[in-house]
Amino acid sequence: MADMQGGNFRHDSMPAPKGDLVMPMFSLKGRTAIVSGAGAGIGLAIAHAYAEAGANVAIWYNSNKKALDEAANIETKYGVKCKAYQVNVVSYDSVEAAVNEIVQEFNGRLDVFVANSGIAWEDGPFIDASLDTMHKVFKVNVDGVFYCARAAALHWRRQTREGTTVDGRPLENYSFGSFIVTASMSGHIANIPQMQTVYNASKAAVIHACKSFAVEWAGFARANSVSPGYINTEIANFIPKETKELFKGKTPMGRQGEPEELKGAYLYLGSDASSYTTGIDIVVDGGYCAP
Repeated sequence: MADMQGGNFRHDSMPAPKGDLVMPMFSLKGRTAIVSGAGAGIGLAIAHAYAEAGANVAIWYNSNKKALDEAANIETKYGVKCKAYQVNVVSYDSVEAAVNEIVQEFNGRLDVFVANSGIAWEDGPFIDASLDTMHKVFKVNVDGVFYCARAAALHWRRQTREGTTVDGRPLENYSFGSFIVTASMSGHIANIPQMQTVYNASKAAVIHACKSFAVEWAGFARANSVSPGYINTEIANFIPKETKELFKGKTPMGRQGEPEELKGAYLYLGSDASSYTTGIDIVVDGGYCAP
């Protein structure tokens, strides 16, 4: 673990997983994953990916009660435990209570947390926009991520120190915690012609936060982010068709991505396949940021 006084790190505290076959490294069998903002879109696709890989999955939603049916479908389809929870990510008390409840219900453990909740900026140029909207975007996109990070990391630190579930049983098939944030290519570039300074800044903030968490959590958890480009989800419904055609023209692959095309990146980061990967951001944008 990190030495907060001297800044030194134990360089032997995160050993490599055993075995040299690649496919077993992607297995999440018997592990517990939480995915926020998972009632639809990217979060739901991630939940399916983790369940297919064998994880028991808790999906969080804010107002989309379809998440309840989606959780039941996942449970039936993959034969794992899956349950939906309504959680307000802008309240630390709500986040912490939900994480603790899930750990109790899901075999006393937590392995992966995907902080996927986020909202768009729809107000155009910042200079003419509502400051209340600015605060709302930062509250969800930044504060919400930090709250999730803290609540999850407290469990990972304890699990590594004690080597047990929350009720004292030996942890089996456990490596280290994996925290993953859904950032955005907008944390790397300023979108054209969309004016969305606040959204861009919020995503740049969480990309850098993950790099910093990776350093702070050395010894008990990894932290990474995924930066999708334009993905075909409801969050982009407010964008005019004409604007969508413009950004398609700026994307070398010439189209929006589908949520399912992000599954591989999240499964990699959530599994032992990425055991030596921490503090990085994976851009999945059809080549938009390449030129």
